Amino acid sequence: MDKQLLSILVCPVTKASLEYDRDRHELVCRASGLAYPIRDGIPVMLEAEARPLTADERATPSPRGQA
Repeated sequence: MDKQLLSILVCPVTKASLEYDRDRHELVCRASGLAYPIRDGIPVMLEAEARPLTADERATPSPRGQA
């Protein structure tokens, strides 16, 4: 994930910053509790496509493989 792109993207629900989870190919928003998939190198920033974070994931300080 391009660091410049990551610095521009925000969660469409909360407008909070996102963290890149390299292992799961997702952009994680702790504020909304959602993880947005990255498909073919393109972030899918749709709430309907996002995966809810588990309680453990929400409590973890940063996602695995953060770049």
